[in-house]
Amino acid sequence: MPVITLPDGSQRSFDAPVSIMQVAASIGAGLAKACIAGRVNGELHDACDLIETDSTLSILTIKDEDGLHIMRHSCAHLFGHALKQLYPAAQMAIGPVIENGFYYDIDLEHRLTDDDIAAIEKRMIQLAKTGYAVVKKVTPRADVIRVFTERNEPYKLELVNDIPDSQVEMNLYYHEEYVDMCRGPHVPNMGFTKAFKLTKFAGAYWRGDSKNKMLQRVYGVAFASDKELKDYLTMMEEAEKRDHRKLGKQLDLFHFHEEAPGAVFWHPRGWTVFQQLISYMRARQEKAGYVEINTPDVMDRSLWEVSGHWFNYRDNMFTTTTEDERVFALKPMNCPGGMLMYAHGQKSYRDLPLRMAEFGKVHRYEPSGALHGLMRVRHFTQDDAHIFCTEGQMAQECQDVVALVLDIYKEFGFENIHIKLSTRPANRIGSDETWDILEAALASSLETMGLPYTLFPGEGAFYGPKLEFVLRDAIGRDWQCGTLQVDMSLPERFDLTYISDDGTRKRPVMLHRALFGSLERFCGILLEHYAGNYPVWLAPVQLVVLPVSEVFADYAQKVVAELRQSGYRVELDLRNEKLGYKIREHAMQRVPYTLVVGEQERATDTVNIRVRGGEVLGNMTIAQLNEHLGQDVARKGRTA
Repeated sequence: MPVITLPDGSQRSFDAPVSIMQVAASIGAGLAKACIAGRVNGELHDACDLIETDSTLSILTIKDEDGLHIMRHSCAHLFGHALKQLYPAAQMAIGPVIENGFYYDIDLEHRLTDDDIAAIEKRMIQLAKTGYAVVKKVTPRADVIRVFTERNEPYKLELVNDIPDSQVEMNLYYHEEYVDMCRGPHVPNMGFTKAFKLTKFAGAYWRGDSKNKMLQRVYGVAFASDKELKDYLTMMEEAEKRDHRKLGKQLDLFHFHEEAPGAVFWHPRGWTVFQQLISYMRARQEKAGYVEINTPDVMDRSLWEVSGHWFNYRDNMFTTTTEDERVFALKPMNCPGGMLMYAHGQKSYRDLPLRMAEFGKVHRYEPSGALHGLMRVRHFTQDDAHIFCTEGQMAQECQDVVALVLDIYKEFGFENIHIKLSTRPANRIGSDETWDILEAALASSLETMGLPYTLFPGEGAFYGPKLEFVLRDAIGRDWQCGTLQVDMSLPERFDLTYISDDGTRKRPVMLHRALFGSLERFCGILLEHYAGNYPVWLAPVQLVVLPVSEVFADYAQKVVAELRQSGYRVELDLRNEKLGYKIREHAMQRVPYTLVVGEQERATDTVNIRVRGGEVLGNMTIAQLNEHLGQDVARKGRTA
């Protein structure tokens, strides 16, 4: 009879096979009521599943990440239940869990509207309030096929056919009259689904293939409590206001054109921000001992075959063939070019560590449906660096990169930074012994620095493990930006060596490092993080000078000249418009400082200063203003 070991080490013995829910009830009625599912010997199971042998058990509630994930998946089934009640002819495809919620792809002749979505959500709420039981039935394959044939569910039948014949049974989950097929687990009853909302709908090709039928995809979110749902919806409302595509148009920063999908047309003000980022990073890298290089955008296919990218990334590469049948590729990343740069000329241990940085243009084919403003493009700039060092130098170089990236993010106002460590994937190159060394180098670097991290097994690059730096923005959203990867395989593939202090040839270790990642994407993140209110050092226009009337135009031009001489980006507004109108317009353009000049200012050689947000600083001389601006610029975007 089974002995159940709980997470605290305590054990409970039972005289017969026992369900997870029964174990929870034996501990307490409160836990039984909260029990969603369980993890038995590390595997997720429904609360109704029986435990027949000695096992370890973790009982999951809505407070657990796995429990929340299960509830969200059950919400997708709840959507299917409500939809089929309102539209019995709907055919269900797939309904997976995504970040913060779920979606469901459906085939329905009727085109859903906002009113339809509201009606479906209302029905979901009504069904959830009944708290009906979710019944799991392990069903023979032939019966599953019969069920979905009778219910006219061709997409479910296709999914069944894709499952190997060796799987003779499948899970069917019954939500009253609605039936869905799923690996599970699911909630024991729909009383757990209380805080959810349908958010949007869109088109989606079946299985993501444009050759297949276009289905309707309905998205929803679900949380453990009404408060968390409300907080999330409030954040999404704020995110809508901060949408970088809207702000980009409003602030005249950039646009996109159908003749160049996934590529940015930078306007002068947007390009100013972009170049400020490059200038800033260039200065930080130079101070940290990097040299800057530039490598070609187009290189022979053979280079990508050696690196392994051709076999792992071919579908995302743009290629061209010359008249002599030679195949070239627009580079999707900068690494191979960096290795050719290292290979040029013999290197000595005295040359290491060699830190080579590049603002390289890369091109990656993204499906048109995946393109999203600056956040997902096909043509972008990476602030890459490739560091070549000895194995003994690797740990310190890793720590130096981590320290640099964290300090840079803080200068942009990102204080909440989460680090992910992604380890060896199933599809990889290099020996396990090499991966052991590289994974240990990254983990020990973080531990030495006292930095917490989250482990993501199997998520590393095919050539080495990596760190990912996730930034939390001003309204609580997370953005994965910088990466650090350590690599011993590509230097071997490209036969890179250095002359060691004993005169023998040895392989360098290669660190791949990006801090902003994609500069285009980082521009989009900053635009939304600041809501267009760039800190002074980064603002495309830092000051605008407004004469009260044309009588004071000459003095205004003198002020502009002096400020430009000090290196500031200043505009002069001499339009024949009312002063109040011009002040409001420049406030809408998020200009940090508006300087008004009139009779008093000309007489005292001062300017009257209004700060973005409405504060009036009063009159200052240009010297006093320069001192004030210098302090403001020096703060960068730091929050303190």
